[in-house]
Amino acid sequence: MGLMDTIKGIFGKAKEEAAELGEKAAPYVDKAQGAVGETMKKVKEETADLTEKAAPFIEKAKEGAKDAWDKVEDRVDDIRGDAKDKVASVKDAAGDAAESAKDAVADAGDAAKDAAGDMSDAAADAADSAGDAVGDAVDDVKDATDGV
Repeated sequence: MGLMDTIKGIFGKAKEEAAELGEKAAPYVDKAQGAVGETMKKVKEETADLTEKAAPFIEKAKEGAKDAWDKVEDRVDDIRGDAKDKVASVKDAAGDAAESAKDAVADAGDAAKDAAGDMSDAAADAADSAGDAVGDAVDDVKDATDGV
């Protein structure tokens, strides 16, 4: 048990020395706490002063940001309106072009029908003329052969 007594003695002595050091350090700890307290007061005062001084600048920055945002929104609205107008214009132009194409196709069809009708009439006239010419030729041949 000699070892246990030695260990108890060491720990007991360490405990006493720690208590003595704690007592000696107490005034320094109190001083440090006081200094920290004073520093915290100064920091709070300086922070309050800085906050007070910065408030107008912060307010101006907020107003500037709001004005900038409003301008951006206005510009976006303008662009959106312009885009809608242009889309409507393109739709109208496309509709007009489609209508013009439809009319052109109809006109071309009518012209083709008229041309076909004219050709048909011309062919009929040519057939009639050819028939008449053949008839005349037959008559001429008959006349020529009757005299023989």
